[in-house]
Amino acid sequence: MSFRAPVQDITFNIEHLSDWPRLAALPAYSDFELDDVQAVLEEFGRFCSEEIAPLNAPGDHVGSTYANGKVTTPDGFAAAYGKCVEMGWPGLPHPAEHGGQGMPRVVGAAATEILNAANMSFALCQLLTDGAVEALLTAGSEAQKATYLEKLITGQWTGTMNLTEPQAGSDLAMLRSRAEPAGDGSYKISGTKIFITYGEHDMAENTVHLVLARLPDAPRGVKGISLFLVPKFMVGADGSIGDRNAVRCVSIEHKLGITASPTAVLEFEGATGFLIGQEHAGLEYMFTMMNAARFAVGVQGIAISERAYQQALAYAGDRVQSRPVDGSSRDAVPIINHPDVRRLLMRMKALTEGTRAMACVAAAWQDLGHHNSDAASAALSEFLTPLVKGYSTEMGVEVASCGVQVHGGMGFIEETGAAQHYRDARILPIYEGTTAIQANDLVGRKTLRDGGETAMRLAGMIAETQTALAAGSVEAQAVARRLGQARADFEAVVAHLLATAKDNPNAAYGAGVPYLMLAGNLVSGWQLGRALLAAEQARTQGGDPAFLASKIATARFYADHILVDTASQRTRILEGGDALLAAAF
Repeated sequence: MSFRAPVQDITFNIEHLSDWPRLAALPAYSDFELDDVQAVLEEFGRFCSEEIAPLNAPGDHVGSTYANGKVTTPDGFAAAYGKCVEMGWPGLPHPAEHGGQGMPRVVGAAATEILNAANMSFALCQLLTDGAVEALLTAGSEAQKATYLEKLITGQWTGTMNLTEPQAGSDLAMLRSRAEPAGDGSYKISGTKIFITYGEHDMAENTVHLVLARLPDAPRGVKGISLFLVPKFMVGADGSIGDRNAVRCVSIEHKLGITASPTAVLEFEGATGFLIGQEHAGLEYMFTMMNAARFAVGVQGIAISERAYQQALAYAGDRVQSRPVDGSSRDAVPIINHPDVRRLLMRMKALTEGTRAMACVAAAWQDLGHHNSDAASAALSEFLTPLVKGYSTEMGVEVASCGVQVHGGMGFIEETGAAQHYRDARILPIYEGTTAIQANDLVGRKTLRDGGETAMRLAGMIAETQTALAAGSVEAQAVARRLGQARADFEAVVAHLLATAKDNPNAAYGAGVPYLMLAGNLVSGWQLGRALLAAEQARTQGGDPAFLASKIATARFYADHILVDTASQRTRILEGGDALLAAAF
Protein backbone atom coordinates (compact mmCIF):
# COMPACT_ATOMS: atom_id res chain seq x y z
CA MET A 1 0.00 0.00 0.00
CA SER A 2 1.06 3.61 -0.45
CA PHE A 3 2.45 5.64 2.44
CA ARG A 4 0.99 8.98 3.48
CA ALA A 5 3.01 11.21 5.81
CA PRO A 6 1.03 12.06 9.00
CA VAL A 7 1.67 15.79 8.62
CA GLN A 8 -1.59 16.88 10.24
CA ASP A 9 -0.80 15.10 13.50
CA ILE A 10 2.84 16.20 13.44
CA THR A 11 1.99 19.88 12.92
CA PHE A 12 -0.71 19.69 15.60
CA ASN A 13 1.96 18.53 18.05
CA ILE A 14 4.38 21.26 17.01
CA GLU A 15 1.73 23.95 17.38
CA HIS A 16 0.16 22.79 20.64
CA LEU A 17 2.72 20.67 22.53
CA SER A 18 6.18 21.98 21.65
CA ASP A 19 5.79 25.41 23.27
CA TRP A 20 6.12 26.86 19.79
CA PRO A 21 5.95 30.55 20.86
CA ARG A 22 9.11 30.08 22.96
CA LEU A 23 10.85 28.25 20.11
CA ALA A 24 9.85 30.87 17.57
CA ALA A 25 11.15 33.60 19.91
CA LEU A 26 14.67 32.13 19.82
CA PRO A 27 16.88 34.23 17.52
CA ALA A 28 17.90 31.10 15.61
CA TYR A 29 14.28 30.43 14.61
CA SER A 30 12.70 33.89 14.46
CA ASP A 31 12.31 33.66 10.67
CA PHE A 32 10.13 30.53 10.76
CA GLU A 33 6.33 30.56 10.91
CA LEU A 34 4.09 27.57 11.52
CA ASP A 35 2.74 27.87 7.99
CA ASP A 36 6.31 27.55 6.70
CA VAL A 37 6.87 24.45 8.79
CA GLN A 38 3.68 22.82 7.57
CA ALA A 39 4.47 23.62 3.94
CA VAL A 40 7.99 22.15 4.26
CA LEU A 41 6.73 18.96 5.91
CA GLU A 42 3.92 18.52 3.39
CA GLU A 43 6.36 18.82 0.50
CA PHE A 44 8.84 16.50 2.17
CA GLY A 45 6.05 14.04 2.86
CA ARG A 46 5.05 14.11 -0.78
CA PHE A 47 8.65 13.51 -1.85
CA CYS A 48 9.04 10.58 0.53
CA SER A 49 5.71 9.06 -0.50
CA GLU A 50 6.47 9.29 -4.20
CA GLU A 51 10.23 8.75 -4.37
CA ILE A 52 11.37 6.85 -1.28
CA ALA A 53 8.47 4.67 -0.08
CA PRO A 54 8.13 2.71 -3.37
CA LEU A 55 11.71 1.48 -2.89
CA ASN A 56 10.99 -0.03 0.53
CA ALA A 57 9.59 -3.47 -0.33
CA PRO A 58 11.77 -4.09 -3.41
CA GLY A 59 14.86 -3.05 -1.45
CA ASP A 60 13.95 -5.43 1.36
CA HIS A 61 13.53 -8.26 -1.15
CA VAL A 62 16.96 -7.94 -2.79
CA GLY A 63 19.00 -6.23 -0.05
CA SER A 64 22.38 -4.61 -0.50
CA THR A 65 25.05 -6.83 -2.03
CA TYR A 66 28.80 -7.15 -1.48
CA ALA A 67 31.49 -8.17 -3.95
CA ASN A 68 35.24 -7.53 -4.00
CA GLY A 69 35.14 -4.81 -1.36
CA LYS A 70 32.29 -2.90 -2.98
CA VAL A 71 28.68 -2.60 -1.84
CA THR A 72 25.78 -2.07 -4.20
CA THR A 73 22.52 -0.76 -2.77
CA PRO A 74 19.19 -1.86 -4.29
CA ASP A 75 18.03 -0.42 -7.59
CA GLY A 76 16.77 3.11 -7.21
CA PHE A 77 18.49 3.92 -3.92
CA ALA A 78 21.39 5.91 -5.37
CA ALA A 79 19.14 7.88 -7.73
CA ALA A 80 16.65 8.66 -4.95
CA TYR A 81 19.46 9.76 -2.65
CA GLY A 82 20.74 12.05 -5.37
CA LYS A 83 17.31 13.66 -5.66
CA CYS A 84 17.16 14.04 -1.88
CA VAL A 85 20.49 15.89 -1.89
CA GLU A 86 19.53 17.99 -4.90
CA MET A 87 16.38 19.20 -3.15
CA GLY A 88 18.28 20.06 0.05
CA TRP A 89 16.37 17.72 2.38
CA PRO A 90 19.35 16.44 4.43
CA GLY A 91 20.14 19.96 5.66
CA LEU A 92 16.73 20.75 7.20
CA PRO A 93 17.77 20.81 10.90
CA HIS A 94 21.41 21.83 10.51
CA PRO A 95 22.98 25.31 10.87
CA ALA A 96 22.59 27.64 7.93
CA GLU A 97 26.18 28.87 8.26
CA HIS A 98 27.34 25.38 7.25
CA GLY A 99 24.93 24.85 4.37
CA GLY A 100 21.82 23.72 6.23
CA GLN A 101 18.37 25.27 6.52
CA GLY A 102 18.57 25.84 10.27
CA MET A 103 15.05 24.69 11.14
CA PRO A 104 14.07 23.77 14.73
CA ARG A 105 14.75 20.30 16.05
CA VAL A 106 11.04 19.55 16.25
CA VAL A 107 10.96 19.93 12.47
CA GLY A 108 14.08 17.82 12.09
CA ALA A 109 12.52 15.08 14.24
CA ALA A 110 9.36 15.22 12.14
CA ALA A 111 11.37 14.88 8.93
CA THR A 112 13.29 11.96 10.44
CA GLU A 113 10.02 10.20 11.21
CA ILE A 114 8.59 10.77 7.74
CA LEU A 115 11.73 9.53 5.96
CA ASN A 116 12.03 6.44 8.17
CA ALA A 117 8.36 5.60 7.82
CA ALA A 118 8.79 5.74 4.05
CA ASN A 119 11.88 3.52 4.02
CA MET A 120 13.90 2.79 7.14
CA SER A 121 16.79 1.09 5.34
CA PHE A 122 17.23 4.10 3.08
CA ALA A 123 16.88 6.60 5.93
CA LEU A 124 19.61 5.00 8.04
CA CYS A 125 22.28 6.60 5.86
CA GLN A 126 21.08 10.07 6.80
CA LEU A 127 20.63 9.13 10.47
CA LEU A 128 24.31 8.30 10.93
CA THR A 129 25.40 11.33 8.91
CA ASP A 130 23.38 13.56 11.23
CA GLY A 131 25.25 12.08 14.18
CA ALA A 132 28.60 12.79 12.54
CA VAL A 133 27.51 16.39 11.97
CA GLU A 134 26.63 16.77 15.67
CA ALA A 135 30.03 15.43 16.73
CA LEU A 136 31.94 17.79 14.43
CA LEU A 137 29.85 20.76 15.50
CA THR A 138 30.70 19.91 19.10
CA ALA A 139 34.39 19.05 18.92
CA GLY A 140 35.73 19.50 15.39
CA SER A 141 38.47 22.02 14.68
CA GLU A 142 37.72 25.01 12.50
CA ALA A 143 39.69 23.38 9.69
CA GLN A 144 37.73 20.15 10.03
CA LYS A 145 34.46 22.03 10.02
CA ALA A 146 35.48 24.00 6.95
CA THR A 147 36.54 20.87 5.09
CA TYR A 148 33.80 18.41 6.00
CA LEU A 149 30.69 19.98 7.55
CA GLU A 150 29.01 21.53 4.55
CA LYS A 151 29.34 18.43 2.41
CA LEU A 152 28.01 16.26 5.23
CA ILE A 153 25.12 18.62 5.94
CA THR A 154 24.08 18.86 2.31
CA GLY A 155 24.40 15.09 1.96
CA GLN A 156 27.04 15.21 -0.73
CA TRP A 157 29.15 13.10 1.65
CA THR A 158 27.86 10.69 4.29
CA GLY A 159 29.09 9.84 7.78
CA THR A 160 29.45 6.79 9.99
CA MET A 161 30.02 6.00 13.65
CA ASN A 162 32.68 3.33 14.39
CA LEU A 163 32.54 2.01 17.95
CA THR A 164 31.89 -1.72 18.05
CA GLU A 165 34.62 -4.32 17.61
CA PRO A 166 34.39 -8.12 17.50
CA GLN A 167 35.50 -8.50 21.14
CA ALA A 168 33.79 -5.32 22.39
CA GLY A 169 30.08 -4.72 22.02
CA SER A 170 28.68 -2.09 24.35
CA ASP A 171 31.72 -2.32 26.66
CA LEU A 172 33.91 0.30 25.02
CA ALA A 173 36.63 -0.17 27.63
CA MET A 174 37.64 -3.28 25.65
CA LEU A 175 38.38 -1.42 22.40
CA ARG A 176 41.68 -2.42 20.73
CA SER A 177 41.84 -0.19 17.63
CA ARG A 178 45.09 1.76 17.59
CA ALA A 179 46.09 5.24 16.47
CA GLU A 180 49.80 5.84 15.86
CA PRO A 181 51.07 9.41 15.35
CA ALA A 182 52.37 9.80 11.78
CA GLY A 183 54.60 12.77 12.57
CA ASP A 184 52.72 15.21 10.34
CA GLY A 185 49.73 15.88 12.57
CA SER A 186 47.82 12.89 11.26
CA TYR A 187 47.52 9.37 12.71
CA LYS A 188 47.61 5.83 11.33
CA ILE A 189 44.45 4.00 12.38
CA SER A 190 44.46 0.21 12.62
CA GLY A 191 41.75 -2.19 13.77
CA THR A 192 38.48 -3.89 12.89
CA LYS A 193 35.06 -2.33 13.39
CA ILE A 194 31.79 -4.23 13.02
CA PHE A 195 28.12 -3.28 12.65
CA ILE A 196 28.96 -0.10 10.76
CA THR A 197 25.78 1.19 9.15
CA TYR A 198 26.44 2.39 5.59
CA GLY A 199 30.15 1.82 6.21
CA GLU A 200 30.44 1.16 2.49
CA HIS A 201 27.90 2.05 -0.22
CA ASP A 202 27.42 3.56 -3.66
CA MET A 203 25.12 6.50 -2.89
CA ALA A 204 27.63 9.30 -2.19
CA GLU A 205 31.09 10.20 -3.45
CA ASN A 206 32.79 10.09 -0.05
CA THR A 207 32.20 8.72 3.44
CA VAL A 208 33.55 10.29 6.63
CA HIS A 209 34.18 7.67 9.30
CA LEU A 210 34.32 8.79 12.94
CA VAL A 211 36.41 6.16 14.70
CA LEU A 212 37.19 5.43 18.34
CA ALA A 213 40.78 4.26 18.86
CA ARG A 214 43.60 4.32 21.41
CA LEU A 215 46.85 6.27 21.28
CA PRO A 216 50.04 4.42 22.28
CA ASP A 217 50.19 6.13 25.69
CA ALA A 218 46.47 5.93 26.37
CA PRO A 219 45.33 5.00 29.89
CA ARG A 220 43.33 1.81 30.23
CA GLY A 221 39.54 1.76 30.08
CA VAL A 222 37.16 4.28 28.58
CA LYS A 223 39.36 7.20 29.70
CA GLY A 224 41.93 6.19 27.11
CA ILE A 225 39.76 6.44 24.01
CA SER A 226 40.22 9.18 21.39
CA LEU A 227 38.04 10.09 18.42
CA PHE A 228 39.41 10.29 14.87
CA LEU A 229 38.07 11.42 11.53
CA VAL A 230 38.98 8.94 8.78
CA PRO A 231 37.76 9.77 5.26
CA LYS A 232 37.09 6.98 2.77
CA PHE A 233 38.85 9.12 0.15
CA MET A 234 41.44 11.66 1.16
CA VAL A 235 40.40 15.29 0.79
CA GLY A 236 42.62 18.02 -0.64
CA ALA A 237 43.03 21.50 0.80
CA ASP A 238 40.55 22.75 -1.77
CA GLY A 239 37.98 20.11 -0.81
CA SER A 240 38.69 17.90 -3.81
CA ILE A 241 38.52 14.10 -3.61
CA GLY A 242 41.89 12.33 -3.68
CA ASP A 243 43.20 8.78 -3.29
CA ARG A 244 41.40 5.96 -1.50
CA ASN A 245 42.33 5.73 2.18
CA ALA A 246 43.49 2.46 3.75
CA VAL A 247 40.07 1.42 5.03
CA ARG A 248 38.19 -1.35 3.31
CA CYS A 249 34.94 -3.22 3.69
CA VAL A 250 35.56 -6.95 4.14
CA SER A 251 31.90 -8.04 4.32
CA ILE A 252 28.36 -6.96 5.09
CA GLU A 253 26.00 -8.66 7.50
CA HIS A 254 23.01 -10.84 6.59
CA LYS A 255 20.27 -9.53 8.87
CA LEU A 256 16.73 -10.22 10.12
CA GLY A 257 15.52 -6.85 8.86
CA ILE A 258 16.64 -3.52 7.34
CA THR A 259 18.23 -5.71 4.68
CA ALA A 260 18.64 -2.90 2.14
CA SER A 261 20.86 -1.01 4.60
CA PRO A 262 24.46 -2.27 4.32
CA THR A 263 25.90 -3.10 7.74
CA ALA A 264 29.63 -3.35 7.14
CA VAL A 265 32.68 -4.91 8.70
CA LEU A 266 35.48 -2.39 8.17
CA GLU A 267 39.21 -3.07 8.33
CA PHE A 268 41.43 -0.05 9.04
CA GLU A 269 44.91 -0.92 7.78
CA GLY A 270 47.00 2.07 8.80
CA ALA A 271 44.37 4.46 7.45
CA THR A 272 45.08 8.16 7.71
CA GLY A 273 43.00 9.78 10.42
CA PHE A 274 42.79 13.13 12.17
CA LEU A 275 42.23 13.68 15.88
CA ILE A 276 38.91 15.30 16.78
CA GLY A 277 39.15 17.48 19.87
CA GLN A 278 41.47 16.50 22.72
CA GLU A 279 43.36 13.25 23.21
CA HIS A 280 41.59 10.65 25.37
CA ALA A 281 38.30 12.58 25.23
CA GLY A 282 36.78 10.54 22.44
CA LEU A 283 34.04 8.91 24.48
CA GLU A 284 32.75 12.30 25.59
CA TYR A 285 32.54 13.48 21.98
CA MET A 286 31.08 10.21 20.77
CA PHE A 287 28.33 10.52 23.35
CA THR A 288 27.20 13.64 21.50
CA MET A 289 26.87 11.55 18.37
CA MET A 290 25.35 8.64 20.29
CA ASN A 291 22.72 10.79 21.99
CA ALA A 292 21.68 12.24 18.65
CA ALA A 293 21.54 8.73 17.20
CA ARG A 294 19.64 7.36 20.19
CA PHE A 295 16.98 10.03 19.87
CA ALA A 296 16.75 9.38 16.13
CA VAL A 297 16.39 5.64 16.70
CA GLY A 298 13.51 6.38 19.06
CA VAL A 299 11.92 8.34 16.23
CA GLN A 300 12.50 5.32 14.00
CA GLY A 301 10.32 3.36 16.42
CA ILE A 302 7.56 5.93 15.93
CA ALA A 303 8.07 5.80 12.17
CA ILE A 304 7.73 2.02 11.90
CA SER A 305 4.65 2.23 14.14
CA GLU A 306 3.05 4.74 11.77
CA ARG A 307 3.86 2.65 8.70
CA ALA A 308 2.54 -0.56 10.29
CA TYR A 309 -0.60 1.20 11.51
CA GLN A 310 -1.39 2.68 8.10
CA GLN A 311 -1.03 -0.71 6.46
CA ALA A 312 -3.10 -2.53 9.08
CA LEU A 313 -5.85 0.10 8.94
CA ALA A 314 -6.10 -0.17 5.15
CA TYR A 315 -6.15 -3.97 5.27
CA ALA A 316 -8.81 -4.04 8.00
CA GLY A 317 -11.04 -1.80 5.89
CA ASP A 318 -10.73 -4.08 2.84
CA ARG A 319 -10.62 -7.57 4.30
CA VAL A 320 -14.15 -9.04 4.51
CA GLN A 321 -14.55 -11.90 6.95
CA SER A 322 -17.23 -13.13 9.40
CA ARG A 323 -20.56 -11.70 10.44
CA PRO A 324 -20.57 -9.14 13.27
CA VAL A 325 -21.23 -10.46 16.76
CA ASP A 326 -24.02 -7.92 17.36
CA GLY A 327 -26.07 -9.28 14.48
CA SER A 328 -26.10 -5.97 12.63
CA SER A 329 -25.45 -7.75 9.34
CA ARG A 330 -26.33 -11.19 8.02
CA ASP A 331 -23.31 -11.07 5.73
CA ALA A 332 -19.59 -11.00 6.37
CA VAL A 333 -18.23 -7.50 6.96
CA PRO A 334 -14.82 -5.81 6.79
CA ILE A 335 -12.84 -6.93 9.82
CA ILE A 336 -12.51 -3.34 11.05
CA ASN A 337 -16.05 -3.83 12.42
CA HIS A 338 -14.99 -6.62 14.79
CA PRO A 339 -14.26 -5.50 18.38
CA ASP A 340 -10.86 -7.09 18.81
CA VAL A 341 -9.57 -5.76 15.51
CA ARG A 342 -10.69 -2.32 16.64
CA ARG A 343 -8.82 -2.86 19.91
CA LEU A 344 -5.64 -3.73 18.03
CA LEU A 345 -5.96 -0.77 15.67
CA MET A 346 -6.64 1.68 18.49
CA ARG A 347 -3.67 0.35 20.46
CA MET A 348 -1.47 0.86 17.40
CA LYS A 349 -2.82 4.37 16.86
CA ALA A 350 -2.57 5.42 20.50
CA LEU A 351 0.98 4.14 20.97
CA THR A 352 2.10 5.83 17.76
CA GLU A 353 0.56 9.19 18.59
CA GLY A 354 1.68 9.05 22.22
CA THR A 355 5.32 8.36 21.44
CA ARG A 356 5.24 10.95 18.63
CA ALA A 357 4.02 13.59 21.06
CA MET A 358 6.70 12.66 23.60
CA ALA A 359 9.45 12.96 20.97
CA CYS A 360 8.12 16.33 19.84
CA VAL A 361 8.32 17.74 23.36
CA ALA A 362 11.77 16.24 23.93
CA ALA A 363 13.06 17.86 20.71
CA ALA A 364 11.64 21.22 21.77
CA TRP A 365 13.35 20.99 25.14
CA GLN A 366 16.62 20.16 23.35
CA ASP A 367 16.37 23.42 21.44
CA LEU A 368 15.41 25.48 24.47
CA GLY A 369 18.29 24.00 26.43
CA HIS A 370 20.79 24.54 23.60
CA HIS A 371 19.81 27.96 22.24
CA ASN A 372 18.35 29.56 25.36
CA SER A 373 20.86 28.28 27.94
CA ASP A 374 17.83 26.88 29.76
CA ALA A 375 19.28 24.38 32.23
CA ALA A 376 15.86 23.09 33.27
CA SER A 377 14.83 22.35 29.67
CA ALA A 378 18.21 20.73 29.00
CA ALA A 379 17.81 18.45 32.02
CA LEU A 380 14.28 17.50 30.99
CA SER A 381 15.37 16.74 27.42
CA GLU A 382 18.20 14.55 28.73
CA PHE A 383 15.77 12.72 31.01
CA LEU A 384 13.48 12.04 28.06
CA THR A 385 16.19 10.79 25.69
CA PRO A 386 16.29 7.22 27.09
CA LEU A 387 12.48 7.23 27.18
CA VAL A 388 12.22 8.25 23.53
CA LYS A 389 14.81 5.65 22.58
CA GLY A 390 13.72 2.81 24.87
CA TYR A 391 9.95 3.14 25.12
CA SER A 392 9.31 4.22 21.53
CA THR A 393 11.33 1.37 20.07
CA GLU A 394 9.81 -1.28 22.32
CA MET A 395 6.39 0.04 21.37
CA GLY A 396 7.44 0.04 17.72
CA VAL A 397 8.00 -3.71 17.95
CA GLU A 398 4.62 -4.15 19.65
CA VAL A 399 2.79 -2.02 17.10
CA ALA A 400 4.40 -3.89 14.21
CA SER A 401 3.42 -7.17 15.88
CA CYS A 402 -0.17 -5.94 16.23
CA GLY A 403 -0.06 -5.09 12.54
CA VAL A 404 0.84 -8.69 11.69
CA GLN A 405 -2.01 -9.84 13.94
CA VAL A 406 -4.55 -7.62 12.18
CA HIS A 407 -3.54 -9.23 8.90
CA GLY A 408 -4.00 -12.70 10.38
CA GLY A 409 -2.34 -15.43 8.37
CA MET A 410 -1.64 -12.98 5.57
CA GLY A 411 0.53 -11.01 7.97
CA PHE A 412 2.90 -13.98 8.14
CA ILE A 413 3.25 -13.91 4.37
CA GLU A 414 6.03 -11.65 3.12
CA GLU A 415 4.07 -10.39 0.13
CA THR A 416 1.72 -8.27 2.24
CA GLY A 417 4.60 -6.24 3.73
CA ALA A 418 3.41 -6.51 7.33
CA ALA A 419 6.19 -8.96 8.13
CA GLN A 420 8.85 -6.55 6.87
CA HIS A 421 7.75 -3.89 9.36
CA TYR A 422 8.00 -6.43 12.18
CA ARG A 423 11.47 -7.59 11.06
CA ASP A 424 12.70 -4.03 10.57
CA ALA A 425 11.40 -2.95 13.97
CA ARG A 426 13.21 -5.67 15.89
CA ILE A 427 16.63 -4.03 15.67
CA LEU A 428 15.43 -0.77 17.18
CA PRO A 429 15.51 -1.78 20.88
CA ILE A 430 19.00 -3.20 20.28
CA TYR A 431 21.25 -0.85 18.31
CA GLU A 432 22.56 2.45 19.65
CA GLY A 433 22.24 0.97 23.14
CA THR A 434 19.80 -1.75 24.14
CA THR A 435 16.72 -0.98 26.20
CA ALA A 436 18.63 -2.16 29.27
CA ILE A 437 21.44 0.31 28.53
CA GLN A 438 18.88 3.10 28.20
CA ALA A 439 17.35 1.97 31.50
CA ASN A 440 20.74 2.02 33.25
CA ASP A 441 21.19 5.57 31.98
CA LEU A 442 17.73 6.55 33.21
CA VAL A 443 18.34 5.08 36.66
CA GLY A 444 21.93 6.18 37.19
CA ARG A 445 22.59 9.40 35.33
CA LYS A 446 19.07 10.76 35.04
CA THR A 447 17.47 9.84 38.37
CA LEU A 448 19.99 8.93 41.08
CA ARG A 449 22.65 11.48 40.14
CA ASP A 450 20.46 14.49 40.96
CA GLY A 451 18.55 12.81 43.76
CA GLY A 452 15.38 12.54 41.66
CA GLU A 453 15.14 16.31 41.17
CA THR A 454 14.43 16.21 37.42
CA ALA A 455 12.07 13.26 37.78
CA MET A 456 10.03 15.08 40.40
CA ARG A 457 10.04 18.30 38.38
CA LEU A 458 8.52 16.27 35.55
CA ALA A 459 5.94 14.85 37.95
CA GLY A 460 5.03 18.38 39.01
CA MET A 461 4.42 19.40 35.42
CA ILE A 462 2.24 16.34 34.91
CA ALA A 463 0.26 17.30 38.01
CA GLU A 464 -0.47 20.71 36.47
CA THR A 465 -1.91 19.04 33.36
CA GLN A 466 -3.88 16.68 35.58
CA THR A 467 -5.46 19.67 37.33
CA ALA A 468 -6.41 21.27 34.02
CA LEU A 469 -7.95 18.02 32.80
CA ALA A 470 -9.88 17.55 36.02
CA ALA A 471 -11.58 20.93 35.45
CA GLY A 472 -12.61 20.04 31.90
CA SER A 473 -15.05 17.81 30.02
CA VAL A 474 -16.17 14.33 30.99
CA GLU A 475 -13.49 12.89 28.69
CA ALA A 476 -10.84 15.16 30.21
CA GLN A 477 -11.82 14.20 33.74
CA ALA A 478 -11.56 10.52 32.91
CA VAL A 479 -8.06 11.02 31.55
CA ALA A 480 -7.16 13.10 34.63
CA ARG A 481 -8.02 10.20 36.93
CA ARG A 482 -5.85 7.75 35.01
CA LEU A 483 -3.02 10.28 34.71
CA GLY A 484 -3.11 10.91 38.45
CA GLN A 485 -2.86 7.21 39.21
CA ALA A 486 0.06 6.79 36.80
CA ARG A 487 1.85 9.82 38.23
CA ALA A 488 1.50 8.37 41.74
CA ASP A 489 3.02 5.10 40.47
CA PHE A 490 5.95 7.04 39.00
CA GLU A 491 6.57 9.03 42.17
CA ALA A 492 6.48 5.87 44.30
CA VAL A 493 9.02 4.18 42.04
CA VAL A 494 11.38 7.18 42.06
CA ALA A 495 11.28 7.23 45.87
CA HIS A 496 11.92 3.48 45.96
CA LEU A 497 14.94 3.74 43.67
CA LEU A 498 16.44 6.56 45.71
CA ALA A 499 15.99 4.53 48.89
CA THR A 500 17.25 1.25 47.42
CA ALA A 501 20.16 2.07 45.13
CA LYS A 502 22.92 2.59 47.69
CA ASP A 503 22.40 -0.60 49.69
CA ASN A 504 21.05 -2.81 46.91
CA PRO A 505 22.18 -1.55 43.49
CA ASN A 506 21.30 -4.84 41.81
CA ALA A 507 17.67 -4.41 42.81
CA ALA A 508 17.62 -0.77 41.66
CA TYR A 509 19.16 -1.47 38.27
CA GLY A 510 17.21 -4.71 37.91
CA ALA A 511 14.13 -2.50 38.03
CA GLY A 512 15.52 -0.24 35.30
CA VAL A 513 13.59 -1.51 32.29
CA PRO A 514 10.23 -1.61 34.14
CA TYR A 515 10.99 1.93 35.36
CA LEU A 516 11.76 3.08 31.82
CA MET A 517 8.57 1.50 30.50
CA LEU A 518 6.54 3.11 33.28
CA ALA A 519 8.09 6.53 32.69
CA GLY A 520 7.73 6.35 28.90
CA ASN A 521 4.12 5.28 29.25
CA LEU A 522 3.43 8.12 31.68
CA VAL A 523 5.06 10.83 29.57
CA SER A 524 3.30 9.64 26.41
CA GLY A 525 -0.03 9.58 28.22
CA TRP A 526 0.67 13.02 29.67
CA GLN A 527 1.29 14.47 26.24
CA LEU A 528 -1.91 12.91 24.90
CA GLY A 529 -3.71 14.51 27.84
CA ARG A 530 -2.27 17.87 26.80
CA ALA A 531 -3.32 17.08 23.22
CA LEU A 532 -6.88 16.42 24.43
CA LEU A 533 -7.02 19.85 26.06
CA ALA A 534 -5.66 21.47 22.90
CA ALA A 535 -8.12 19.56 20.70
CA GLU A 536 -11.09 20.61 22.81
CA GLN A 537 -9.96 24.22 22.60
CA ALA A 538 -9.38 24.00 18.86
CA ARG A 539 -12.83 22.47 18.36
CA THR A 540 -14.40 25.63 19.72
CA GLN A 541 -12.40 27.63 17.18
CA GLY A 542 -13.52 25.81 14.06
CA GLY A 543 -10.77 23.22 13.69
CA ASP A 544 -11.08 20.01 11.68
CA PRO A 545 -13.89 18.24 13.61
CA ALA A 546 -13.05 14.68 12.57
CA PHE A 547 -9.35 15.04 13.34
CA LEU A 548 -9.97 16.71 16.70
CA ALA A 549 -12.58 14.14 17.72
CA SER A 550 -10.04 11.45 16.89
CA LYS A 551 -7.40 13.13 19.07
CA ILE A 552 -9.80 13.20 22.01
CA ALA A 553 -10.85 9.58 21.53
CA THR A 554 -7.23 8.46 21.23
CA ALA A 555 -6.26 10.19 24.47
CA ARG A 556 -9.17 8.50 26.26
CA PHE A 557 -8.25 5.09 24.83
CA TYR A 558 -4.63 5.53 25.85
CA ALA A 559 -5.65 6.43 29.38
CA ASP A 560 -8.03 3.49 29.81
CA HIS A 561 -6.08 0.80 27.97
CA ILE A 562 -2.37 1.69 28.15
CA LEU A 563 -1.71 4.20 30.93
CA VAL A 564 -3.17 1.72 33.43
CA ASP A 565 -0.14 -0.53 32.84
CA THR A 566 1.95 1.70 35.13
CA ALA A 567 0.35 -0.04 38.10
CA SER A 568 1.77 -3.43 37.13
CA GLN A 569 5.21 -1.89 36.53
CA ARG A 570 5.06 -0.32 39.97
CA THR A 571 4.31 -3.73 41.49
CA ARG A 572 7.21 -5.34 39.62
CA ILE A 573 9.61 -2.70 40.87
CA LEU A 574 8.48 -2.32 44.48
CA GLU A 575 7.72 -5.97 45.19
CA GLY A 576 9.57 -8.02 42.58
CA GLY A 577 13.20 -7.39 43.44
CA ASP A 578 13.66 -10.40 45.72
CA ALA A 579 12.24 -12.82 43.16
CA LEU A 580 14.46 -11.35 40.44
CA LEU A 581 17.69 -11.61 42.41
CA ALA A 582 16.89 -15.03 43.89
CA ALA A 583 16.31 -16.61 40.49
CA ALA A 584 18.58 -19.61 39.78
CA PHE A 585 19.75 -20.67 36.32
